[in-house]
Amino acid sequence: MNRPLPIAFDFDTPLPLASHGGLKWGRYAGRDVLPMWVADMDFAAPPPVLARLAEEAAFGHFGYRKAEAALEEATLGHLEKHYGWKVAAEWLVWLPGLVVGLNLAVRAATRPEQAVFTGTPVYPPFLSAPGNAERELRTQLLRDTGSAWEWDFEGLEAQLPGCGLWLLCSPHNPVGRAWRRDELERIGELALRHDLVICSDEIHCDLLLAEGAQHLPLASLSPELAARSITLMAPSKTFNVPGLGAAFAVIPDAGLRARFKRAMRGLVPEVNALGLAAMEVAFRDCEDWRQALLGRLRPHARQVEQTVSSLAGLRMHPVEATYLAWIDCRDWMAERGIANAQRHFEERGLGLSDGADFGAPGFVRVNFGCPAITLEEGLRRLRAAHAAG
Repeated sequence: MNRPLPIAFDFDTPLPLASHGGLKWGRYAGRDVLPMWVADMDFAAPPPVLARLAEEAAFGHFGYRKAEAALEEATLGHLEKHYGWKVAAEWLVWLPGLVVGLNLAVRAATRPEQAVFTGTPVYPPFLSAPGNAERELRTQLLRDTGSAWEWDFEGLEAQLPGCGLWLLCSPHNPVGRAWRRDELERIGELALRHDLVICSDEIHCDLLLAEGAQHLPLASLSPELAARSITLMAPSKTFNVPGLGAAFAVIPDAGLRARFKRAMRGLVPEVNALGLAAMEVAFRDCEDWRQALLGRLRPHARQVEQTVSSLAGLRMHPVEATYLAWIDCRDWMAERGIANAQRHFEERGLGLSDGADFGAPGFVRVNFGCPAITLEEGLRRLRAAHAAG
């Protein structure tokens, strides 16, 4: 049973986002297209975060800021409380965004002659980061078993010789998997056997939808894995503050951490003052809000799944984590002669993410992190566009 939503947290009243600008809603300014694409939610940030930001704004000074002891304490406490992961303060590296961390990891963990491996479909910066550093990218498609997305471990192992880095998405965007312990252990075994560093993007780690589920950081599995790991985290997805540009890496190995910091020099700025303040408050004071958010996202995920299952030619697997649904449109497209599903839906008033950007043409991604009335309208448009195909 879902926990009751605290009265103080309003996940039902739509914000006037169409008139406020921003990347997500600004894409379709002046058009009757409902944006359900990029991965930020349509909810206001938690009240404690808003209050802290208002205090910072009222003070009126936005000078350079370093991460202070209160943020460090809040972050370390969050990692231990929610994942049972005891992290030393010196392992933390503060970053102005997670994508920055992916690109730094490629530079810090590989030599020019080494390749970078990742599984597809995957968050698009995974696919672009190796090329940004002039490294070879190797990929292996996740396997659709009919009931879930899984790793094709036998197939992917052939890709690993000559690689220096595995870019891992855990929980996975876009397929919505929360990888099990045995799956993470198998990844760890392969990393040890092939002498790989693993950069694990765990930005959706606080959005596991099963009641009582707890995220398992890959680096927490063993000291040997910790020594070859870069774990990337941020409050941006869970607490809906992506525009504040605040993230961090956990890098236990001193040598790897030094290479990572060296790659930052002269290129990567400090996290801004508002991002640091929001991160501290989110990790320390917003657990009630997070639980309320999960109470809203769980039924939304089921609603999307039920709608998709009713539409011939569309299919998806249950979402285990994130607020993103990954929909396979290929059978429907083939039957109706549709060349591009994302364009078909967009032309009929629904803005979704194109699976081709994730390495999987024929899929679309739906963001259901929105008020119920928005989701209902989005699913109405999904049904109408499907019927019009």
